[in-house]
Amino acid sequence: MINTNNEEERPKPLFFTKLKNFQLPIIYTCTILTLCTLYAVQPIQPLFEHEFSLNRFEAVIFTTVIMLPLGFAPIFYGYILETLSSKRFVKNAVLLLGVLELLFAMSNSYPLLLSLRALQGLIIPAVLTSLMSYIAFITPKEKVQQAMGYYIGATIFGGFIGRLLSGTLSDLFGWRIFFILLGISLIIMFWLLGYLSEEVKVDFVKPKFSQVMRVLEQKTFLNIYLMMFAVFFVFQAILNFLPFQLQTLSGAMSHGKVGLMYAGYIIGFVISIRILPIIRFWGGEAKTIIAGLFVYLVGIQVFYANSYVIMFLGMFVFCAGFFIIHATCSGFISKMAHENRTISNGLYLSFYYAGGTLGTFAPGVFFQYLGWHSFLILLSLLALSTLFFASKIYSFTKS
Repeated sequence: MINTNNEEERPKPLFFTKLKNFQLPIIYTCTILTLCTLYAVQPIQPLFEHEFSLNRFEAVIFTTVIMLPLGFAPIFYGYILETLSSKRFVKNAVLLLGVLELLFAMSNSYPLLLSLRALQGLIIPAVLTSLMSYIAFITPKEKVQQAMGYYIGATIFGGFIGRLLSGTLSDLFGWRIFFILLGISLIIMFWLLGYLSEEVKVDFVKPKFSQVMRVLEQKTFLNIYLMMFAVFFVFQAILNFLPFQLQTLSGAMSHGKVGLMYAGYIIGFVISIRILPIIRFWGGEAKTIIAGLFVYLVGIQVFYANSYVIMFLGMFVFCAGFFIIHATCSGFISKMAHENRTISNGLYLSFYYAGGTLGTFAPGVFFQYLGWHSFLILLSLLALSTLFFASKIYSFTKS
């Protein structure tokens, strides 16, 4: 939850002035690398399970620990980062991410690997927040919406390419090489971020309990928050446990092929930049959310198939439903929040990531002891229950 203001104007070196046109590409590249850090482990968790003799719960926690801070960061970072220079902070944070990646690649101890992932999880939310602040500050007002659309695209592309490359390079050279390359890339990014010619003053909002409660007392907001908690719970549950099911279907399946399974993720970029025509087609946000939930439910059912090709195609349907819901709800929150907008958006992210974090490990009990089909039945019922929240949202918007 942030507001951005420019500091007092200072003369800028000619070298930096000439590189001003490269600022957005640098920011988008940094965003992609940061999302690679977040999700690269996901498709190769079965590899860690075998190499370090882990149980399945220990293996999936690699994703859980790095996502956990995303649930509370939008609310509490205001009390931690308010006095820091944004440019110096984001540079050093990216440098630290790079160093931690190199340490991760060289480590042979599961507790140490897990600790390094947890440290990265603490850094990533503030890096992404700072990068968004820069986009809002250096982009002309009439182009901010477009620039933010490309930022969303960078997060989606980063999530996919990180999974794909970690899987593919693990097959070719072992799992460590990707994290070495990612660490080096982040360290290079530390240098490139020095080309940002503007210093952004980032004022992290420090919400009061009474303000948070006023937002939660609004029934439309609360129903959206609870619905997105469940929707992202289901989404991350399937994405996090799918590699284990694919290995069950074929023990010889390559990690690169597992990483390619996430290609459906890319459809999120198309939906994010075309969400307004989609909303107009369905006749409003509430109806679009309901339509997205039905697409989402259909996508889940495709994963019952014991076929890689069918699952691969089903991933596009599943991700399309998810991003229709997510893109509609995130914009709907901003549209309805006439006051306390930053708190409303921050609570949305907190519920969203809290659900996703819990989804990365909690449903694993069903998968471990009852199998993939029971796991999908559980998630289907949970996704179906979100129609209750969607119907409430629809009735509130009609009244």
